[in-house]
Amino acid sequence: MNNPYEYLGLSRGANEEQVKSAYKNIAASIQNSSASDSEKSMRMNELNNAYDAIMNELRGTSSYSGAYNDNQYNSGASQFSDVRQRINTGRIDDAETILDGIPTSMRNAEWNYLKGVIHQRRGWMNEAFRCYQNACRLEPSNQEYAAAFNALNNNAHGGYRRSRKTSSDGVCDLCTGLLCADCCCECCGGDLIPCC
Repeated sequence: MNNPYEYLGLSRGANEEQVKSAYKNIAASIQNSSASDSEKSMRMNELNNAYDAIMNELRGTSSYSGAYNDNQYNSGASQFSDVRQRINTGRIDDAETILDGIPTSMRNAEWNYLKGVIHQRRGWMNEAFRCYQNACRLEPSNQEYAAAFNALNNNAHGGYRRSRKTSSDGVCDLCTGLLCADCCCECCGGDLIPCC
């Protein structure tokens, strides 16, 4: 590949959105082609190299390095090793661009898992939970997916919010012991901030 802009069919002044859009279109055409798996892999590798070269140039870096470096998301037998690498280096937007370029019919358990990792890194726990759940449903014996699902599930049930026992009128045991309505907890629409 001599010129990454030519490879993506872009002019030198293209912005990030144009690069991402071109990447998604070309990735979809590669995945939908009738080429062999090895040919598709080679073409995707060339596409990823072109994309990286342009994005590094646009960002003014030769080796973009993010805040995250977590080997938890690294697997040698990965179909999406390029996505995992981007997640490991904190390039969440780039990783998501690649994942979103995968046609719906080819989104497998690993795709769901990595999408869940991206959602979790962004703090979108409900979406992460749903993706991890899909990954476990598609590949129930995978320990990596199960560990991520269980860790998020345990935090949701033990750390975020616990259910409280409620009385027959729907008010929890905490609210029944408070003096004024402004001091009620979330079950009654309050915020536990004292009014006096």
